[in-house]
Amino acid sequence: MATRIADLPADARPREKLLARGPHALADAELVAIVLRTGVRGQSALDLAAALLDQFGGLHGLLNASSEQLRKIKGLGAAKYAEIAAVLELARRTLNEQMMQQPLLDSPAAVRDYLRLWLGPQPVEIFAVLFLDNQHQLIASEELSRGTLASTSVYPREVVKAALRLNAGALILAHNHPSGLAEPSAADRALTQTLKAALALVDVRVLDHLVVTRHSVVSFAERGLL
Repeated sequence: MATRIADLPADARPREKLLARGPHALADAELVAIVLRTGVRGQSALDLAAALLDQFGGLHGLLNASSEQLRKIKGLGAAKYAEIAAVLELARRTLNEQMMQQPLLDSPAAVRDYLRLWLGPQPVEIFAVLFLDNQHQLIASEELSRGTLASTSVYPREVVKAALRLNAGALILAHNHPSGLAEPSAADRALTQTLKAALALVDVRVLDHLVVTRHSVVSFAERGLL
């Protein structure tokens, strides 16, 4: 029989421990247990949190799990799924705010984390663009195309129109590979050069093209592919 959190000593209960010692004192399972609030039959919230982390390979895997994967977990009903999804969205919005407060090139880790949270879990290929001003601060991030598991169609004129609409001076291209392999394809390279040439005609620079999966991000700029 699982030990109920209420039966634990006060200083071992996740919520009380957080209030007494701060969130940094808690283990990953304890933090997830606070989000879940309650367990399921035979499992306390702490037991369920530990099981989720084990199944998805840790906190990163859990936060990047798809809705389909989460909904298959026994006992993880709509309410608990909504709680985890809300935490994921809060993390994504926090990173978005962080990116808007400074030039994006000064916070490459935030850009990568934001794109992994946004595009990494998507079941189909999505092409997105981060539009920047001349100081490389974020104006907006937009999905411009949604395709299939293996590909998506991107029209250069749509990217150019969006850049002009937002008065962007530069941009970062991004798309996900649902296959889990972040290696740029020949088609990815050709598209990048086509978009770079089209945007150069309206004086908008392509700073990078990022290929995103749940667990990794590959940069065209770092590979010398721009």
